[in-house]
Amino acid sequence: MFASIAVLAEAAGEAAHEASKAGLPQLNPDTFVHQLFWLVVTFLVLLFVMSRIALPRVGEVIEERAERIQRDIDSAGRLKAETDKALADYEKALADARANASGIAKQTREKLAAETDAEKARADANIATKLTDAETRIAATKTKALTAVNDIAAETARAVIAKLVGQDVSLDDVKKVLQPTAGK
Repeated sequence: MFASIAVLAEAAGEAAHEASKAGLPQLNPDTFVHQLFWLVVTFLVLLFVMSRIALPRVGEVIEERAERIQRDIDSAGRLKAETDKALADYEKALADARANASGIAKQTREKLAAETDAEKARADANIATKLTDAETRIAATKTKALTAVNDIAAETARAVIAKLVGQDVSLDDVKKVLQPTAGK
């Protein structure tokens, strides 16, 4: 096996030696003109293909991408404006709701205050009526009690006079005598 590898290496070395004698065709001055001609032709063909086919396609892709990016930016700007408007509308609605709730609360307080004042006035009137009735009853009871006291005083005076003097005095006479002193 090593023998076959050695034979192959020897053959490769001989082939390389023969090629170096002939020289590289790229460096042969006799072929420079042909090489330069084909270099220019190849360059012009590649330039034509690139300028007419490849570069326009790349330009279209770049332009389409730029347009898509611009559309996305415009769409994002429009959505941001809509979001800002919706947020402003929401904040306005929230402020209006707060003001409305404040107004309702104020109206409710005023209504309750009015109802409370009306109920208080009714209660005060009821108390005043009851107080007047009570004062009238007290005055009537007082008058009745004073009348009863006068009657009792007259009876007591009649009994005392009857015991002291020994004579029976009429109740009307005793009342006449006691009447001027009761008014004083």
